[in-house]
Amino acid sequence: MKKMTMSDVDFLQNVVGPLNVYVGEAINEDYAHDELSEIKALPDCLVEAGSTHEIAQIMQYAYNKEIPVTVRGSGTGLCGGAVAVAGGILLSTARLNKVIEIDEGNLIARVQPGVILLNFQDQVEKLGLLYAPDPGEKSATIGGNVMTNAGGMRAIKYGVTRDHVLGMEVVLPTGEIINLGGKIGKNSSGYSLLDLFIGSEGTLGIVTEITLKLLPLPKKTATLLVPFPSLNDTIRAVPEVLKGRIIPNAVEFMEREIIEAAEEFLGKPFPDKSAPAYLLLRFDGNSKDELEKVYEIAANICLQQGANDVYIADTADRQQLIWETRGAFLEALKASSEMDEVDVVVPRTEIPHLIDYTQKLRAEYGVRVLSFGHAGDGNVHIYILRDNLPQDKWQQVLPEIMQKLYDKGQELGGQVSGEHGIGFAKKEYLWHSLGETQMRLQRSIKEAFDPKGLLNPHKVVS
Repeated sequence: MKKMTMSDVDFLQNVVGPLNVYVGEAINEDYAHDELSEIKALPDCLVEAGSTHEIAQIMQYAYNKEIPVTVRGSGTGLCGGAVAVAGGILLSTARLNKVIEIDEGNLIARVQPGVILLNFQDQVEKLGLLYAPDPGEKSATIGGNVMTNAGGMRAIKYGVTRDHVLGMEVVLPTGEIINLGGKIGKNSSGYSLLDLFIGSEGTLGIVTEITLKLLPLPKKTATLLVPFPSLNDTIRAVPEVLKGRIIPNAVEFMEREIIEAAEEFLGKPFPDKSAPAYLLLRFDGNSKDELEKVYEIAANICLQQGANDVYIADTADRQQLIWETRGAFLEALKASSEMDEVDVVVPRTEIPHLIDYTQKLRAEYGVRVLSFGHAGDGNVHIYILRDNLPQDKWQQVLPEIMQKLYDKGQELGGQVSGEHGIGFAKKEYLWHSLGETQMRLQRSIKEAFDPKGLLNPHKVVS
């Protein structure tokens, strides 16, 4: 890989226009990192491309000149995946932010990768439609969601991003353009290259257009806020709720300590914080009667499992306050302390054992280890907070705690990441989890698409 020269910059300016190319001090420091990871590096050049054709020209040039290219959306990742650790070109999708088409007859949408998730959800809901994937970070781009196979709170009922991608247009590292899938409901035509790109974190190609599946928007929603006497009681109630033949569209667990941090961060009181832990259940349907039958079943099961009470929020304002607080958890913790996170996913029946283990680590190391996440699909977000721990001690204990958490997750039949991806920060844990044979196969895929290793280098498997 080569260091860029001014002639390289001149070429890029000719392709995208001089106002869309930044070098040196013109590159904002925000582009040196993502939302959480401590990995920091500035690119040689930041480029904001405006079309598939421009990206194809850039990639062909970079391939021939052996210049590394890293793609970036909103930069909301948590693993260093959008950081240009090898220098070269940081290719922003910010200008590729158009909703190309909403086809209500076929229930699909075609979007560019830089479309912001929140904006897209709002746009389709005004048409009475639903884009079901619902990651917590609403300022992320659709392209970023696709490249990490983002999950979110509605995954238990509707699945993850992969389940809602029907097609995409991709620029390969060589500059070639391919089209995968499309406006079709099923496809059994050879190997699924489409599925290879979903979750590939920008290491195989650059997605420039995405075809997404839409659903009719449910007419009614209701939320249950259920306080429990302990976090373990909260988690242990989840399998019983799901055995009740009801399907919530979200099942979340949370600790009072995190709720209080979110209250302070938002400046808004939470409806109840009398209990150590809570289960948060949301249901959707097309009539009030339908919803009432379902959430009454859930409420009775929770009470049978030892819940202190069950609070029903069936108005928009009450539900908005609860879910706004849930959505602020990560930002609230970030505002309170330096920290790192583990995004392990385990079988949902194993969550109590994982949570037990986090409490043992908290006692052993004397640091705060807090958890919240998607109890319905086993994806636990575990945060290790530095607080007032001296920096040298923090650098010593943090990797020890993280390694133990990943080891425990593997012991419980889990995987390294449920939805945040691998990026740069979690590569060593992925190797340990998957083993030599699977990693050899994954590296072979990377080499087939990107033989020079120029696209988002040093990430995931490289």
